Amino acid sequence: MIEFSVITVFFVGLLGGVHCLGMCGSIVGILTGQLPKEGKRWQFHLAYNGGRIASYTLAGALVGALGQIGLLLRDEVPVQLLLFALSSLMLVSLGLYVAGFWNVVRHIEQIGTGLWQKIQPLTRRLFPVSSPIEALLLGALWGWLPCGLVYSVLITALASGHAGRGALIMLFFGIGTLPNLLIFGLFWERCRHWVQSPKVRRAVGLVIMGFGLYGLFKVGYVFVLNGWAGSCHVET
Repeated sequence: MIEFSVITVFFVGLLGGVHCLGMCGSIVGILTGQLPKEGKRWQFHLAYNGGRIASYTLAGALVGALGQIGLLLRDEVPVQLLLFALSSLMLVSLGLYVAGFWNVVRHIEQIGTGLWQKIQPLTRRLFPVSSPIEALLLGALWGWLPCGLVYSVLITALASGHAGRGALIMLFFGIGTLPNLLIFGLFWERCRHWVQSPKVRRAVGLVIMGFGLYGLFKVGYVFVLNGWAGSCHVET
């Protein structure tokens, strides 16, 4: 059900914050270093993350709409089931990557390199960031940074087979990532050593991998229960 997917991706975003900090931590660090020592710095960080989450939501709507087209084939091929299985495999791979056991996610992230090479030059025009509006625009651009965690959840949005559902899934995922990046931005110096702790990364990686394994179990259960034809109609 869609409620289950939303709750799951929220916690994946929350727990995957360690990976987010590894990907976006340097960006947040640069942004933090440019801000005044006094004043409402939280407004800049909130605007930055708001732009990032908006891009995630837009991407979710786009892939959800694409999935809706793909579901036209569901009477012949269990499209949703295969996409859910792929999304779960991505989470398992991501968990192993965050824990430091396997680096295959780095290769997966190269999928979005072409698009990012076109977007990245635009980010340089916004430095130094002098207003929350510029921080919002910067976040919206950095939301397209190639990221294995984002890609795994995008596959779930794709499997939802609906633009609105896909957008909702990515919105809740983005909200899940918000606390970690917001706290890291406001307390950068204090947090970065904690994030780099091997024990923390290993624990978080194993939990993320657990979500993926549970997803695979659910897919297998639906397949065994309903067979190939019945599995074509999995609800998101």
